[in-house]
Amino acid sequence: MPVLSEQQITDFQRDGYILVHDAIGYDDLQLLRADFQQWVDESREHSANYGTTLDNRPRFSLQPGHSASKPALRRIASPNELSENYLRVMRSSPAVDAVCELFGPNLCFNNAKINSKLPGSSTEVKFHQDFPFELHSNDDLMTVLYFMDDVTLENGPLEVVPGSHGGPLLEHWHDGVFTGAVSDTVAAQLKQQMKPCTGPAGSACLMHTRLLHGSAPNRSDQPRTLFICSYNAEDAQPVSPNHIPSVHAGELIRGVETGNVRYSEYTVRAAELPKDASFFEQQSSAPDS
Repeated sequence: MPVLSEQQITDFQRDGYILVHDAIGYDDLQLLRADFQQWVDESREHSANYGTTLDNRPRFSLQPGHSASKPALRRIASPNELSENYLRVMRSSPAVDAVCELFGPNLCFNNAKINSKLPGSSTEVKFHQDFPFELHSNDDLMTVLYFMDDVTLENGPLEVVPGSHGGPLLEHWHDGVFTGAVSDTVAAQLKQQMKPCTGPAGSACLMHTRLLHGSAPNRSDQPRTLFICSYNAEDAQPVSPNHIPSVHAGELIRGVETGNVRYSEYTVRAAELPKDASFFEQQSSAPDS
């Protein structure tokens, strides 16, 4: 039975994003939360980014100001490598079925991460598009953001510019420096068009890789944690290194392997590979753009 209605498909084609309710069942949601809480508790023992990813960068990224008494774990790379619960949701959920309804039956996993804004978090995600970070032969790539908490207007929700997936690929380099974000001028021009993506825990936002998006700090006393998975059509082959490499990258999770490579025409300067735990460091260390 289809996950998406015809109206949702039309909305996605027009806006570049949709919300899918009940993308994670209650039991799975509790397991994901429990695993994440264990990682938060573990982070209390650390004062700097730690752990090791497949490319020997830190797996766990700590927000400035993190402490044992007030942990601020903001990013975990490839949690699907650490937890069978995250791996199961990554491979099988109504959201994955919905991606197939939009992109076709053959689907591969690209990468995954957890982005968390614990209460009072100052972490801001500047506006950017995902595609320069994950270049493929075509742009049938989807970012699925699984809501592990209720996402409200107060706790730093995803903000998107509807329809921007159909526009140009914007510059994320400024004055020779990779900022991981569009210029402040572009962001200011589009500010009035930004829409928040909110919803109850267990929902998922499906977002096209070219959609312009960002998020504000969490000003509330409630957490906002997302399990974020990127998927690509099987005939979209990578043409740049994976910024979040994983032993599961490229895994066929729906359909069959055709061996086909489909190309679309685009021109964009590839993102700079992160040297530290994540692009948070790139955005925070870059000069104002």
